[in-house]
Order: sequence, then C-alpha cells, then structure tokens
Amino acid sequence: MLSLARLRLLAASSALVLGLPGIAQADAGGAEAGAGDAADQTIVVTGALQQTSAGTKTDTPLIETPQPITIIDAETYRSQGAISVADAFRYVSGVQANTYGTDGRVDSNRIRGTSPLQFRDGMRDVYDSYASIRADPYNFSRIEVVRGPASVLFGQSSIGGIFNLVSKTPEFTRHFDAALTYGTFDRKEAMADLTGPLTDTIAARLVGRVRDSGTQVDHVSDDRVMIAPSITWRPSATTDVTLLGLYQEDDGGSQSTFLPLFGTLFVNPMAGQLDFSTFPGTPGFDRYDGRLLQGTAIVSHKFGDSVTLNLKARYIDSHVDYISQYTNTYRAPRNPWLNEAMTEIGRVGSATYARMAIFSTDNNVQFKFNTGGAIEHLLLAGVDYSWNRINRRSTSLSDTINLYDPTDPRRTDAPVYGATTVTRPNQKQLGFYAQDQVRLWDRVSIVVGGRHDNVTTGALGRADSKAKATTFRAGIIGELAWGVSPFFSYTESFLPLTGNDPKGNPYRPQSGRQLEAGIKWAPDAQTLVNATWFHIKDVNRLIANPNPVATDPFPTAQIQAGEVTSKGYELEGSRVLPGNFELRVNYSYTKAVGTNGRPIDSLAKHMASAWIDKTIRQNEHGGLRLGTGVRYVGKSLSYGAVWVGSAQAPDGYIVTPAATLVDALVEITHDAWSFTVNANNLFDKKYYASCLARGDCFMGAERTVAGTLRYHF
Repeated sequence: MLSLARLRLLAASSALVLGLPGIAQADAGGAEAGAGDAADQTIVVTGALQQTSAGTKTDTPLIETPQPITIIDAETYRSQGAISVADAFRYVSGVQANTYGTDGRVDSNRIRGTSPLQFRDGMRDVYDSYASIRADPYNFSRIEVVRGPASVLFGQSSIGGIFNLVSKTPEFTRHFDAALTYGTFDRKEAMADLTGPLTDTIAARLVGRVRDSGTQVDHVSDDRVMIAPSITWRPSATTDVTLLGLYQEDDGGSQSTFLPLFGTLFVNPMAGQLDFSTFPGTPGFDRYDGRLLQGTAIVSHKFGDSVTLNLKARYIDSHVDYISQYTNTYRAPRNPWLNEAMTEIGRVGSATYARMAIFSTDNNVQFKFNTGGAIEHLLLAGVDYSWNRINRRSTSLSDTINLYDPTDPRRTDAPVYGATTVTRPNQKQLGFYAQDQVRLWDRVSIVVGGRHDNVTTGALGRADSKAKATTFRAGIIGELAWGVSPFFSYTESFLPLTGNDPKGNPYRPQSGRQLEAGIKWAPDAQTLVNATWFHIKDVNRLIANPNPVATDPFPTAQIQAGEVTSKGYELEGSRVLPGNFELRVNYSYTKAVGTNGRPIDSLAKHMASAWIDKTIRQNEHGGLRLGTGVRYVGKSLSYGAVWVGSAQAPDGYIVTPAATLVDALVEITHDAWSFTVNANNLFDKKYYASCLARGDCFMGAERTVAGTLRYHF
C-alpha cells in the first residue's frame, strides 16, 4: 500500500499531467503545430548509421563496429509494453529476458548464456543483486546491448555481454511528455518528462514516475516513486557539463515465490496444481523495499578538432529491506511434502537489511590524427576507478505451513527470526585502458585495445584478496559491395566476484575469451541485418547449486562451474517495408556446457522473435498504429543427481517446456494526444520461465493489459 504522502503525490502528479497541456499550448507556436509535423513523419530505421559509444567508448557508427550491438530506443520498448528494463530485451537477439519470470527485486536476463552486468551512462551501477532496486526504463532515452566480452573498456564485465542504460539528459529544444496509465493488477501510474532551455547556455530536465500497483502474486505490490532532475551547462560549442540526480523509492516484494516442482511443473496427485498467484510468505511482513540516491557528473571538452576530454563520476547510496519466506524444496526436491495429502511443506526465510555505497569514475582522452592520406586514427586512453561497500544484516527462520490453505494461522502469524549475521563485502578496482580505432580508405575499420586491472576484495573477518588481469581485444570490419560488411574479433573478459560459495569460501575471479565472426548488411538507411557466430570459453562461472547440503553455511549459494564453453549464432534484422510497416526479426542459438558436459541451467538453446507494426495516417491531425509481436523461448534443462532414476526425470534432469507468447499494440493519435493499449501475453498462456532440479519453479508472466493516455509535444 502507498502511504498517505504518496497518495497525495500521486494525486498531485495526476493533476500536473492533466493540467500542463493548457500551459504547454501557451508556448510559442503551440503544441498543435508540432503535433501536425509529427503526424506527417514516416518511420525511418537508421540502425546502420546510428552512433554509440557502448562498444568503443567513442561515437562510432554501428556499421563500423566489429561486434554486434543493439540499440533499443525508448519509443521501441514503450510501444512493446515494457514495464521493466528486463522487458525491453524481449525482442533482442541473443538475450533471454526475465530468465526467472516476473520479479520485483532484480532484472534477470541472460546474454549468450551468462548474466550481464548493468551499466548506466558507461559506468557500472549494480554490484549486488539484493542491495539495490531495479532501474526505471522511463528514465532512459535508450538501452544499448553489447554482446560479447567488454572488459577492455569497462573493466569488470560479464563474458556474455553488458547492457548500458543511457539517461535522459537536458535538451536545448523544449519537449514535454506526460501520461496516465491504468492496467491489470490495478496498476495506476503517472509519468512526466519536461526539458528545455533555462538560458542560452543552461538547459534542464525533470523526469518522474509514480506507480501504485499489485502483481500476479497475492500480497505482493509493485509501488514506485522516481524523480530524476538534471541540468546541463554549455558555455561554448566545445564544452558540456551535465549533472544528473536520481531519487527512487520502491515498495514491493518478491514475485519469485520458489514454488515446488510438484504442484507446478509436475502434477500434485493429491492436492492439485498451485495457482500462479500462490504466495508462500506472511502477508504484511514479506517485502522488498528500497531507496536509491544517485548523483552523476559528466564533463566533455574539445580542444580543437583533434582532442576530446571526457570525465565522469557517480556516487550511489542504496538501502534495501528484503524480507521473504519461501518453500523449502531443497531438503527433498523429489518430494518435499511432509504429509500424505501433499499440502504440508517446510518453509525457510530470511530478513536482510542492506546498505550499499558506490563511487565510480571514468576519465579518458581521445586523439584524432592521420598517418597517411587514407589512414585515420582515433586513439583512446583512459583510467577508471571504483569502490563499493555493502553493510548487510541478516537473520533466518524455518517452519512448516499448509501451502494450499491461505488461512493457515502459521501463514499469518508474525515470523520469528533467529540470530543476526553481519557481512560487509567491499571491493576496489583501478583500471588503465587504451584503444586505437584505425579507419582505412573509409571502408575498413580496425579496433585494437588493451587494459590492466587491479582489484582488491574484502569482507568482515577475512583478509583482503587481490587480483589483477590484463585483457586484450582486436577486431576488423570492412565494407564490401552492396552494403555487406564482414567482421571478425577476439575479446577477453575479467570479472572479480564478491560473496561466498555454499561452504563459505570466497569466490575466485571469473575470466574468459571469445572468438566471433559475422556479417552486417546495410544496403540503405532503412535496413540493418546482423549475422554472428561466437565461441566463448570462461572459467569460474557461477551456477545454481544442483545438490545443496543443509549443513553447509550457505546451502543455497551458487557454486563455481570450472570451465564453461558457450557457442552459437545469432541473426537480427530491422527493415521498413512499403506502406509504413516496420519489421524486426531475431533468432539465436546458444549452447553452453560445463566441464561435466552438462548444459547450464535454465538456458534456452533456441530463441526467436518478430515484431511488426504499421502506422495508418488518417489525416494531418493523427492516425492509427497497430503492432503485434511473437516471442519464442525454447526448452531448457536443469540437472541434479537426486533425479537419476526418477519417474519424472529418468535421465537425471528436468525440462522447462518451450513457450510461444503473443503481444499486441493499438495506438490512436490526435494532435498532441495519444491513447495506447498494450497487451502482453495476449492469449494468457500459462508457462514456466525456469524450473530447477534443486526443487523449485518460477512462473512466467500472465496476461497484462494497460491503457495509457499521453500528451506529448
């Protein structure tokens, strides 16, 4: 439930959204003229010409970058009905979105079989899954997905890739966007985004969202207040100074309920199947509440046409209260029920209070020069530094409940927790990097770079551990005839890990290397097609513990898998078709196996998606837009020795079935107004995102429908 103060804020925001159109029309020229111009526009995909710094830390067109990078602009993921950042990846090749289903705690995704790291404006901003809250997609102008290792530029980096959230920043042209949304699970939202000049040299922006919403799980809310002010000072054409602020507060809970395999994936012959809304916790006590404060400074200055200096720094302060109770399937995954009726089950839980502080800075200088009439260089040299500290207090409990009886008093009494455990993990990283981008004859691009990192990791009651690594990358891409550009690259990664394995030992750093080859095809500005093959080897990857031992200090903690080999291929394409049709298609095949020959848990080998929409212009005042998408996620496996010889899993593994889902969009525009209806999982298919041999299942997202009234100029 929202507090009285939040309800007042929601009411005020609604009044602001409804009232500002009258103010906006008083602006010079009025909003109506701008809306008419917008109505005349046709959709143009310029993917090949888009520039991004995600792959090189320099503004480089995608067609000149020797690796696959996908840019998802805000309009795209808004039209596809994305509520979370994870939702924005549902139509991206090589990315398995919402791997563990709907989740109010974290955005769970896989890129090429690994969990990607989250960056914001080029700096990492999540270091611990349960010490921070999820980013709000409304606060970003686009999301950049880098597939493959990125350690040479970003230091600590997942072997499979990263994604970078690009914040909305002030503009010197006045824009306004405001919206009211109502949808499934009594979801109520108000959003506003206002930017424009304050003086000739200063511009400001204010982005905000207020949400009061339930979820598909009983007693779990998804409430949010987000306010992001920013200001830019541009004293000259060569200097930009931008300050970004963020306050975000989430009041919610765990939508991942860890329900037992029997009653979900497997039939419970005695008590029947569990509903997707089943809540195993204690109403009024279980929660995932967080508060996030961020301050970021970004400075860019050009010394003539040849030298550019870029400076960035950010400080983050995060508080999270995570109180959750879930079924204890780990004691006996094959049959966790404690009575013949198969209704009584053990329950475990924890109450964790975490505070995290992060400081990061990234500074580099770029030099442009030529070493011949047809040889251009863009040399990058930089240093970055970061530290993070987490102070966590945790307690635990265990009891027994009737999972099929919501009125069971044991499910409503105040939980009693045990002794408190205090942990204080911390980490420091200092990295130096250099890169040379060479452009030959304006047709061939070569990228060569290297980096050295020194990392110190510590924890309460344990001596600091030090790690260092030197990573390297090299790639080449060349434009042939008909817009065809083949590329090849070699990249390395290095990722120090915080935390402990089930027996309490600190994790060893993860490292890996990748070979990749592909073709980019951009015959015109309206078409971009990527076809990619990759082969990755990494060591010390974290995976789910298939056989937890109750007597271990951390029985549900992840283990390290030794060496993992991932390989596969990806295809993605976007094209504007005659008649204002826009088409996006994706397919990926990923196979990742450990040294024991077993595939990585919950990894779908095959994934495919297609999204098409059409804009029908009725007149100069507006029109109709229709869209639909189909998403396919193939089956995945999970191994566990406990299942060998089982009637349900005679080969020693269980299978999460494949799922095909349909989404839809209807949007009506009139001048500066629009009304949009988004439907995700249109046919309300019941499916499981992942089921693990350790004994639990994660529910897929049920059908959601939302209507949004928007005013924009």
